[in-house]
Amino acid sequence: MTIDPSTPVLVGAAAVQEYEADPARAREALALMLSALDAAAKDAGSHELITNADSIRIPRGLWSYSDPGRLLADQLGATRARTEIADVGVLQTTLLGRAARDIANGKSEIALVVGAEAKYREQQAKRLGINVKNTEQAPCKPDSLIKPDALVIDLLEIQRGLAGPVTQYAMIENSLRANSGQDVRRHREELAGLWAAYSRVAQTNPQAWTQEPVDAEMILRSGELAFPYTKMLASQWNVNQAAALILCSVATAQRFGIPRERWVIPLAIADSNDVCALSRRRQIERCPGFAHAATTALGRISAEISEVQHLELYSCFPAAVRVQLQELGLTAARALTLTGGMTFAGGPFNHYVLQALPRMVEVLRADPGSLGMATAVSGILTKQGVSLWSTEPRTSKFHFDDVTEATCADTPRLELADEARGPATIATYTVLYMNNAPATTIALCDLPDGRRTIATSNDPQLAQHAVTKESCGHSIQLHLNSFTLI
Repeated sequence: MTIDPSTPVLVGAAAVQEYEADPARAREALALMLSALDAAAKDAGSHELITNADSIRIPRGLWSYSDPGRLLADQLGATRARTEIADVGVLQTTLLGRAARDIANGKSEIALVVGAEAKYREQQAKRLGINVKNTEQAPCKPDSLIKPDALVIDLLEIQRGLAGPVTQYAMIENSLRANSGQDVRRHREELAGLWAAYSRVAQTNPQAWTQEPVDAEMILRSGELAFPYTKMLASQWNVNQAAALILCSVATAQRFGIPRERWVIPLAIADSNDVCALSRRRQIERCPGFAHAATTALGRISAEISEVQHLELYSCFPAAVRVQLQELGLTAARALTLTGGMTFAGGPFNHYVLQALPRMVEVLRADPGSLGMATAVSGILTKQGVSLWSTEPRTSKFHFDDVTEATCADTPRLELADEARGPATIATYTVLYMNNAPATTIALCDLPDGRRTIATSNDPQLAQHAVTKESCGHSIQLHLNSFTLI
């Protein structure tokens, strides 16, 4: 297929990490971004792409810079680059989709997409009791700021101690188990086995934060977080990592002499931006946005999910992966990651998709014509994104779709009750630990009138029961914000 000159192509990609234990020697996030951009330019074979960039697009990180894109532009000599920040709560596929769409529409020639975190540096500094300096920037605003339309956490969830990602994903996980009828012990063993397989993939990824493979038993013994999750079943965000991508049009790539074998084409991206807090979802274990996004993106290139040879499923917690398998019609029998996932490859706060794409690019270049899929999540499986990539075109133009309306229609919602007394049923739950013992049970509770509420029990015997026996569907008695088993 002849490629249209306006087609967006990814011509340079790089992932950088710095495992430096001395925080005084470790680099800040801005320096890691610069390093990643330099490496991406080398990957493309042209530093002129950097200096001629017309946009620098960055997902918001844990750093304090007001507009890091402007700092980068000044240091790189990209004098005409406009800056864009995607706030927390915006899908990374949205940032990529906007960049590719602007190129396809002739609004941009060269877009730099970059992200970085230096959380490991900060962690080590705190442990040693020393201060580390970061580049200071006078308050300013980026040329463009993409903000989410709504908060992904409900106020009642915050009030009842359910704001943390690990507690909410653990609730999704327990709902998945209950709806499949799986035994509690075997479920935990399955999660550990899935993540052990991820660790073996990380062993083959030179850019993985942790390349030591771990077995299922070690994962189960790594320390409890929120039932059924142990520490090794959670994303590792204490990393010093950065990633940079260079996108341009086919015409621009040819003008700068970028070899054809370096091109990777973003074929289609589809996002769902429907916002429904976890506690309001009637079907806690479902995520129809993934099905809609994948069906739409694949439909744009007349492909089926079975034709995708290379997968990178967003992997902050096992529930995220398992829900995607369910919605996409996949099984864990095939390879689900190229990187090793966010526990082992590293899960920087808000740019993991960017961190994973250089590995996807490497694999696709080595397997010309094959099809790759990278997915994205924002919030608690709140928003979903699907991106398709290949070295060869599958359609005459790039497609960027929003499937929010269809997702909203397929996501039944419940009203939340601030206070409730009387009988109820546990929809799902998790258990928090104290001194390695189950202590506090937090439950989403379905009321006879069709509403839902959030309740907590500090009874250690109830907590012990909940981590050994299935408690979803159990009848309870509500006492305002607390509950007892019936």
